[in-house]
Formats: sequence, structure tokens, C-alpha cells
Amino acid sequence: MSDSSTAILRLTRETFEEGRRALRKRDPEIRTWIDRIGAIPLRRQRHQFHALCRSIISQQLSNKAARTICDRFFERFAPSKRPDPEGILSMRTPTMRNCGLSRQKIEYLRDLARAFDGGGLAGVRLSRCPDEEVIRRLTSVRGIGVWTAEMFLIFSLGRLDVFSVGDLALRSGVERVVGRSMSHAEIEAHAAGWAPYRSVASLYLWKIAHWKDEEAPGAR
Repeated sequence: MSDSSTAILRLTRETFEEGRRALRKRDPEIRTWIDRIGAIPLRRQRHQFHALCRSIISQQLSNKAARTICDRFFERFAPSKRPDPEGILSMRTPTMRNCGLSRQKIEYLRDLARAFDGGGLAGVRLSRCPDEEVIRRLTSVRGIGVWTAEMFLIFSLGRLDVFSVGDLALRSGVERVVGRSMSHAEIEAHAAGWAPYRSVASLYLWKIAHWKDEEAPGAR
């Protein structure tokens, strides 16, 4: 994760390209992969409450199951299909259960709604908070852990310098780039060398971890 003592660094098309150039220049191992993969489109989840609801619903589910439940739940908020705190707090438990939500996730969603509706996140401009403060505030809500908060930093707030050592695919990506198994501490230390563009590296590492070509770049 990024250092809260630094200024807020934004992930934009310009800083993405700047980071891509910097990573290629300073790290020959990841450069080979970047050249192979090419450009990666940037996608932002700009509706923050919606993004956090989706993260909670999707926990410990396959992509297909998560998508099905999210679609059913968000349909309850037509026409926008974007949940809001008041709507969640007024929704009856049987209605939420019929969407496929477990009782635990219903409570997590309600806790999130309360946090935004008069609780610890009410009126907070997360986009203006340093990374560490965002993580601290979000993880105070039941059902949101550090990994979820770090994904929110990258994909909702568009932060430039975030690396989640708790993400299995990112760890696999680093090991594939380096060419050996590594401890969490070694992975985090290696990723530190990509600062202040760790989010750019992360976007490539997710691709690298799932790359299915018969021969990886640089293979002999």
C-alpha cells in the first residue's frame, strides 16, 4: 500500500503512461511483459457507495455467482440500478434474501449504509483523504478488509501508488516476473521498487498472473 506521508497521487491516462515508461526503464524483467501485453485500458468505478456494495456482495463468490446476485440486488434500485444508503436501510430482509444475499452480507451492507448515513463515512470526501486514511475509515466498517479498501483505492479513487500484498494474483504476478517463489516480505520489498507507480505495476501484474501463452516472455 502507499505511504500516507506523501501527496495524493492520481492514476490518470497521463500518469499511467508516465508510470509505464518509468517501469520499463528501471525494471528489465517487467519491461518484457509490458511490451508483450501493451496498453491497458483504465476503468474507474466512480459511484463509491455502489462499488463498496459490489465488493461486499462479491466476497468469496465466483465471478458468475457474484454478477448474478449483484444484478438481482441492483435491479431493486431502478432506474439507476445504483444502491443508496437509505434504500438499503429501508429494504426488508426477505427482499434482500430473495436476491441471493446471505444474512451475514445483509448485515454488512446495512453496516455500510449506516456508515454513509450519519455514521463514520457520512459527508467524508474519500477522494481527498490520503490512502492510509481511506483504508482506516473503510476497514472500520464490518465486512470491509484491507484488501477491499486497497482495491477501492485503485479502481474507485484512482490512486497511483497502491500494491496489495494480500492479493494472490498480484503475488503470483510478481513471482512470475522475477522467476521464483517469494515470501510476502520479499514481494512487498520488490514492489517498493516500483513506487510511485505501484498501481500501474499492479494492473500489469494481474494480466501477467493469468497470461496463458505457451511461452512466457523471456522463456528459454
